[in-house]
Amino acid sequence: MTPLPSPTYTETCDVLIVGGGHAGIEAAMACAKLGLTTILATQNLDTIGQMSCNPAIGGPAKSQLVKEIDALGGVMGLCADATYLQMKTLNMSKGPAVRALRAQSDKAEYRAFCRELVESEPHLKLRQTTLVSLQTDPKTGEFTAATDYLGIQYQARAMVLTTGTFMNGMLWVGKKAVSGGRPGEKASTGLTAELQRLGLHTARLKTGTPPRLDGRSIDFTGLDAHPGDDELRHFSFMPNRPVLEQLPCHLTRTNAATHQLIHDNIHRSPMYMGQMDGCGPRYCPSIEDKVTRFADKDSHHLFIEPEGRNTYEVYLQGFSTCLPYEIQQAMITTLPGLEKAELLRPATAVEYDYFPAYQLTPALMLKNTPGIFLAGQINGTSGYEEAAAQGLIAGINAARYVGQQEPIILTRDSSYIGTLIDDLVTKEILEPYRMLTSRSEYRLLLRQDNADTRLTPLGKEIGLVDNARWQVFTNKQQRVDTENQRLAKATLSPGTPEAAQLQQLSGEIIKEKTPLATLLKRPAISYTHLAKLDNGCAELVATQQQTADFVETNIKYAGYIQRQAHTIQKLHSAEKTAIPTDVDYTQIKQLSAEAMEKLAKLRPVTLGQASRMSGVTPADIAILQVILAKQKRQKAEQEPITAT
Repeated sequence: MTPLPSPTYTETCDVLIVGGGHAGIEAAMACAKLGLTTILATQNLDTIGQMSCNPAIGGPAKSQLVKEIDALGGVMGLCADATYLQMKTLNMSKGPAVRALRAQSDKAEYRAFCRELVESEPHLKLRQTTLVSLQTDPKTGEFTAATDYLGIQYQARAMVLTTGTFMNGMLWVGKKAVSGGRPGEKASTGLTAELQRLGLHTARLKTGTPPRLDGRSIDFTGLDAHPGDDELRHFSFMPNRPVLEQLPCHLTRTNAATHQLIHDNIHRSPMYMGQMDGCGPRYCPSIEDKVTRFADKDSHHLFIEPEGRNTYEVYLQGFSTCLPYEIQQAMITTLPGLEKAELLRPATAVEYDYFPAYQLTPALMLKNTPGIFLAGQINGTSGYEEAAAQGLIAGINAARYVGQQEPIILTRDSSYIGTLIDDLVTKEILEPYRMLTSRSEYRLLLRQDNADTRLTPLGKEIGLVDNARWQVFTNKQQRVDTENQRLAKATLSPGTPEAAQLQQLSGEIIKEKTPLATLLKRPAISYTHLAKLDNGCAELVATQQQTADFVETNIKYAGYIQRQAHTIQKLHSAEKTAIPTDVDYTQIKQLSAEAMEKLAKLRPVTLGQASRMSGVTPADIAILQVILAKQKRQKAEQEPITAT
């Protein structure tokens, strides 16, 4: 693109971050912590870290993302731990692969903590502005600068775009539509056209947020209260996390009157009238979607969740809608306990531009414009955690691009972050993408409790994990190794009082002298049982409960973990087989027509990626393997032999 004729003013930096949401925070902090001069440019400095939808962090699959961000040296886990209203571990009765931590956050405190975090980071500057144009080098096509609405030019060697729902955003309440990225904030215009000029394809998605109510107008007397956990867990692996007073959430339900109002007024929803082009999230549907799609259900759960310690505003989780204001108010008063509830902020749907991520490399950099990275909802995802994970990786790779280093590419078997990014750049996203445990074929290996074991060494290598965090990690590993060795040596013999007590506790009979580690493999025996018999186990439970849980999980599921690790090893050859960037798929006539079209459009970088693309069959992959092997042999035969 052609630079503006004469910038009114110029600022320079190594990396320019556009957007101050969860992706922008992680990207900016990563670049600054790696020593690069970084500018975070956002439309409103007062909304850095804003929780636009539900003020909560974590949940199934999402808590794994937050734990992985923390393990790599990111900041979302620290922010969530510092500002929670409630901590709760979900799926405790299920296996460790699907257990998930969720924090209900204080919205204002979370935002304030994020602002203080970015303001105190050396090498990081904040600027309130709106960028409207991009400049690239006419010879190399590389990004060189961005210019704002005042004509100020920000020259940088790399840029990370994290614009969320703001690019050409439209807010909907019934038939009323106004330009905006979220209620009360203007949309960003200009950058979509600039990226289209670079050759990028764009599309529209939509998301929505439920109404906010006056908690003083709600009768909580007959509602089910849901408190936080007595045994407190945190997102960050760092010790000494704050212990805060927890507030309860409450449960209410829709009923026949609610559903009838929706059926009678469904024609007034802009989504059902065809006024909205964007596709909404399947896994976070509006209340009218739920009632329409699940017509056999006569009730749907709704959670009333606090927004902060110092506000009476509450959030009605599960009640997103874009029906008119008066219908929203009428629906709310049909709910038990909310007969007199007052509506503070109506539910709103937002429609916005996004750029399908198949146009990015696995490093989250544009394939056709070196130096521009995209992260967050601009890539078609939903959720704070997904955005933060992408922001961290985009920030790391923007820094490495500036430093002329190889990018960091996380694989599917290494992390949920790797699964998320691989899905985005390999598949065509037709609705806002949400991370689910079912999306990972390696979820038993990718638990939330072992994220530090998997990723902290990489974080140290990158430079984001400092000495203090590394010491915490190595101390934990030493405790785990010591306990594993002790459990392998310590035994329980038949006929002893301990054996009798274990039988009473678990129903298991000890027939021969057995190591404690072997006993732990039995489904009926837990580490808690052993803690009642063995002083070493009792001490670890009393002082390091999460370490004890980690040891138990690894021992109890060792066989499954080994089998999954063996499967991964067999798949690595395909994952490591690179596909040259200049392959002309239209000339490989043996491929199916659909595979030819998809491969040419998405251009996977490895055979493993190609194998996961919709429309590409195992037969197509076999053909590609043969073609690539043939090309490799031909290239080797053409290389001249040099004397040594």
